[in-house]
Amino acid sequence: MQKEKILLASSLDQVANILGPFDKNILTLEKEYQVKVMTRGIEFKIVGEERDVEKACDVLKNLISLSGSNELIEEQNVKYAISLANDGSDMVMTALGDDVVCVTSRGKPVKPKTMGQKQYVEMIHKNTITFGVGPAGTGKTYLAVGMAVAAFRRKEVHRIVLTRPAVEAGEKLGFLPGDMQDKVDPYLRPLYDALHDMLGAETFLSYFEKGMIEVAPLAFMRGRTLDDAYIILDEAQNTTPEQMKMFLTRIGFGSKVVVTGDITQIDLPTEKKSGLKEAIRILKSIEGIDFMMLSDRDVVRHPLVQSIIKAYAKFEGSAGK
Repeated sequence: MQKEKILLASSLDQVANILGPFDKNILTLEKEYQVKVMTRGIEFKIVGEERDVEKACDVLKNLISLSGSNELIEEQNVKYAISLANDGSDMVMTALGDDVVCVTSRGKPVKPKTMGQKQYVEMIHKNTITFGVGPAGTGKTYLAVGMAVAAFRRKEVHRIVLTRPAVEAGEKLGFLPGDMQDKVDPYLRPLYDALHDMLGAETFLSYFEKGMIEVAPLAFMRGRTLDDAYIILDEAQNTTPEQMKMFLTRIGFGSKVVVTGDITQIDLPTEKKSGLKEAIRILKSIEGIDFMMLSDRDVVRHPLVQSIIKAYAKFEGSAGK
C-alpha cells in the first residue's frame, strides 16, 4: 500500500546539507528503501510502501537532527542512520556533532561518528583503563590518539606513549635492514601516521626528540613505570597473556591507558593464547577498567569495509559450524 509522509527541515541550508552533492545522500536513501524523496522549500516528501516510508522517515529524522548541530552530512552518516533504522534503534544522532575530541594540525575536528564511538570516547574520559575492541575501520586507534593529544595539549599528562607488539619479531625481523629502531618502525607506522595527522610532522618530531612522545614496540615496555603518561597499546589481540599482564602493570600515578584490538584478526601462532581475549575475561569486573565492544555498525571507512567484515563474519561462522 502506497503512503506518503512529510518532514520539515529548519532551513534551506539544512535541506542542501542533507541532500548532499548532486543529491547523493538522498539517492542512497531512495535506493535502500525503494522510496521517492522529493523536496520543496524546507519540506521533504517521502512516497512509497508504508513500511519503507516509515524506515526512510526514521533515517531522515536522524539526519535532520544531526544537521541541526552543524554537522556536515556525508555518505557515512547516511549509512549509519540506515543501520540504526534497520535495527529498530531509537538512538538520536544529534549528540554526535557536539563531541570534538581534538583538532588536527590542518584544523579538522576529530569527533565520534557513531553512537558506539561516542560511548567509547566517554569511557576513556571516565576510566583509568579502557579497552576498545572491534573490527577494522571503527576508529579505535585514531580516536584514542586524538584523546591522548588533547590531554597532552591540556597538560593533563606530560607525555604520550604509543606501543604495539611486533608479531613478526622472530625470524622475519632479522632480515630487515638497519638498526633495531629501523627494524621495528614498519610495525609502528600506523601510530606515526595518526600522530602526524594530529600534530603535524614538525611538531611531532620536536616532541619526539624531546622524549615527550614515544612510539615503541611492546617489548621495550618491560621493567618501566609510566607516570603522568597517556599510554596506548594498539593491536592488542597479538599480545600473549604474559605481555598483556606486563603492559598493564607498567601504569604509574596520573596515567591513563587505552588498549585497542580486533579479536577477529589474531596473528599469533595457533598454540598461543591472545592476551586481549584473556584480559576481557579476567578484568571485566574491576572498577576503573571498562570495555567498549564496537561492531561493524561503527565502521567509518569506505562502505565496502562494512560489507567485507560482515561477509567474513558470515563465512567464518558457517565454517565454524
